[in-house]
Amino acid sequence: MTLGSTTVLALKALKRNPTRALLTALGIIIGIAAVITMMEIGNGSSTSIRNSIEKMGANTILIIPGAPRQAGVSLGAGSQMSLTPEDVTAIGRDCLAVGNVVPIVNARSSNLQLIYQNQNWVPGELVGTAPEYLDIRNWTVVEGRAFTAREVASRAAVCLVGQTIVREVFGGASPVDSRIRLNNSNFTVIGVLGEKGANMMGHDEDDVVIAPWTTIRMRITGLKTGTATNTTSTASTLPGDLYPAEGVAFYPEQAENLETDTLLIPKFTQVDQILLSAVSPEQVDTAVDEVTTLLRERHRIKPGEVDDFRIRNSAEFMSMLSGTSTLMSNLLLGVALLALVVGGVGIMNIMLVSVTERTREIGLRMAVGARSRDILQQFLVEAIILCLSGGVIGILVGHGAGLLIESQLGWPIESSPTAVVAAVTVSAGVGILFGFYPAWKASKLDPIEALRYE
Repeated sequence: MTLGSTTVLALKALKRNPTRALLTALGIIIGIAAVITMMEIGNGSSTSIRNSIEKMGANTILIIPGAPRQAGVSLGAGSQMSLTPEDVTAIGRDCLAVGNVVPIVNARSSNLQLIYQNQNWVPGELVGTAPEYLDIRNWTVVEGRAFTAREVASRAAVCLVGQTIVREVFGGASPVDSRIRLNNSNFTVIGVLGEKGANMMGHDEDDVVIAPWTTIRMRITGLKTGTATNTTSTASTLPGDLYPAEGVAFYPEQAENLETDTLLIPKFTQVDQILLSAVSPEQVDTAVDEVTTLLRERHRIKPGEVDDFRIRNSAEFMSMLSGTSTLMSNLLLGVALLALVVGGVGIMNIMLVSVTERTREIGLRMAVGARSRDILQQFLVEAIILCLSGGVIGILVGHGAGLLIESQLGWPIESSPTAVVAAVTVSAGVGILFGFYPAWKASKLDPIEALRYE
């Protein structure tokens, strides 16, 4: 018998007992529906968790200056001026795994006062940066606008304020277009940041003022002087090359009257930190390697020498993300195996009953020339048809249940074509696995004993 004729015969046998066939497939229907629903809910939850962790900074990388030593004593991170705006440009241009990159200039809040009319406030943080900073931090402007790259280049006195400052300084009123004073410099508020709340360390992230980094550096913090390593002499003038060969100081000390007696901006400007984001959380390690290689080359650090910078990434967030995804996958796998085993056992049970009921039919077919493999093939095809039909119906029921949960409970779901293909494949596999023994048992019946049955 051909496979086609065997399939037609199997369908006729199933049509003789449609209720039993439906109940037999019900186990697979419920199992596949549960798998599809759980996978859609699980994928939606995983995506939601991933987005939440990314908003917390799962793919962000912070670069800070190194900590030089004098007489064996570390001077502390940030005391070495080794990061420049040119480094920021080079990272954005040459590092393929890096998405956005911005310079960071920080002002100490203890030395800073924000004044508006008769209100006086010490902001928790004053950040000088570039417009892409908001993209890296997943921060939105809920009122007004963000500053632009042109305003950064022109050192415009504009700023964005957080929700805490809006509440404490402006009494909840709109601060857009208001004039505030930071120490001795006047700024115009052009936008209000969306609310972020407290971070994992308990720091209020909404108590912040963000402005162009050039403005903060020139108007608030001023140019800094610090220590550079690997220098053997000092120069009386600023070098033309920021990272010259040995024998020339990297960062010569400024004269005491430089800022007071000249209106010219020095030839180079350092930044306190560099903040960047990888193109995806999976590319964080690649981005770190690319940035490390680039900065060592730009800073002319020889093999074996210590870096004059430090890189910190969000390894804890990445570990949390990986652990959550693994736990979700294992949970779905356990549910899928349990549901399909239950459905498979039901099919095996009903197929064994079918073999017992159709013993005379099997004996008659063998008496007129059917071979054992024809009997085996017929019962296997019946089991596979039951499982595939149950799988298709289960997919539709599972997707419908997912849509119902999303509409009624508001849980996020995400369809997966891979899950659908896997469900169909598993359905056929269950039919073969659990239908083989009943089919094998039917094929081994003795024709004479089968004809004498009942």
